[in-house]
This record gives sequence, C-alpha cells and structure tokens, in this order.
Amino acid sequence: MTPQQFTQKFREAFSEVAPLPIAFWYGDTAVNPESRVPRCMIGAIRKVCEGNSLTLSTENVQCGGGGLYTAFRPMPERVPLFVSETEHYKQSPEQVRGYVESLGIEITDKPYLNFVRVDELQSWQSVEAVVFFATPDILSGLCTWAFYDNDADDAVVTKFASGCAAVVSFATTENRKGGRSCFLGMFDPSARPLVPKNELTFAVPMSRFSQMLNTMSVSALYQKAFSAVRRRINGEIK
Repeated sequence: MTPQQFTQKFREAFSEVAPLPIAFWYGDTAVNPESRVPRCMIGAIRKVCEGNSLTLSTENVQCGGGGLYTAFRPMPERVPLFVSETEHYKQSPEQVRGYVESLGIEITDKPYLNFVRVDELQSWQSVEAVVFFATPDILSGLCTWAFYDNDADDAVVTKFASGCAAVVSFATTENRKGGRSCFLGMFDPSARPLVPKNELTFAVPMSRFSQMLNTMSVSALYQKAFSAVRRRINGEIK
C-alpha cells in the first residue's frame, strides 16, 4: 500500500476531520532547511499534521533532552539532576541515568531528521516510524487495529518519556530491531501544553506499520462497531 493509498484508507476509516499522521526519517538531505524550532520541538512536530514539513538538526534542536532523544547528541550532564530535582519526574539523578542507558539510543551519523505528513510521502523507503496525534476515539481504532494480529503483552505500550522520546526514540529503536510494539505517549506535563488538550500520540515503527498496512482493510476499522465511533469523530453524533 502506497502512502497515497493509505491516506485514502485512513480518511475512510477515521473520517476527513482526523489529523493525518506524520512520518519521520534520518537523512543527508533536509526537506525544510529553513525550519525554526522553539526550545521544545513538540509544537513544531504537531504542526506537521497541518502540512508544515519539518527538519531537525543539531543546530536547531536547542533542548538538552531533545538533542538526546532525537539521537543528535549524548545526554548532557545536567539533565539527570534537572529531571529529578527541578521537574521531579524521577526520584533521583541515578534513576534518570539508569533509565536513559536502558533505552539504547544510538547517536545518529545523519545530519537531518525529517518529518512530513504521510500524504506528502513518495514512498515508505527509509521511514523510521509513523506517528498519529489522536483523540481517545481515534486511539480506540488505532489500538484495535494494532491488536488485530498481535496478542503480545507489548503490542501497545506506554513508558516514562519526554514528548520527543515518546514520538521519536522508542519507535526508532523498535524499528531498527524489527519489533512489533506501538507506543502510546505525550503524557509529559512539559510537552502537553504544546498539543491539543484531547490528543495523545501513537507511534508505530515502520517494522510494525508495514505489517499493519496488510491488515487495515480486514480489521474492525471498517466494521459496524467502529462505524459509530467514526461518526462521532466526524461530528455526526455526540
């Protein structure tokens, strides 16, 4: 299924009003070399759903954690203390260090991390993951679809994460090991004000998304139970 075919199927399943997902990949060419990014990149990433392509690099990613979770730079020494004693997201700096080490983030050798809306993709080649910004009703469909052919306990998971880790890091690592987990995220209080209040993220590594493309048409997305949810997504019922 091509990106254009998927876009049509997605709109059929979730209605025209559902935000189209975005795709990202590392590369040697910038899709938008003029990208400007606030200190927290999450707002800029969310705008990709509106058709604004984004390129991140070590030059425009200013946040220390963001540089780590986009795999441009190692974790700054100050981050564990900040996360534990300023933000109070973890009990101790040692806990932060141990958690980050467990993630297995590999610093990229590519200069750019590109984000585009899926309808602007020419192919799925080189894509690391597809990310949905989704309301609870849309998440209902995405999770149901992900569970269709996967009974594993980690078919859909959520973990402690900054917004950028939930969007980029987990799915990238999962894709590179050929994994099948999808990642529910955007619980980070620091990032939440930068996305609509009723949205979370659902990140699917390309290793898993390529499988899900084959089950989309036969999943519950096009059956009676989800049709009522689709009508509510579309504003036809409350």
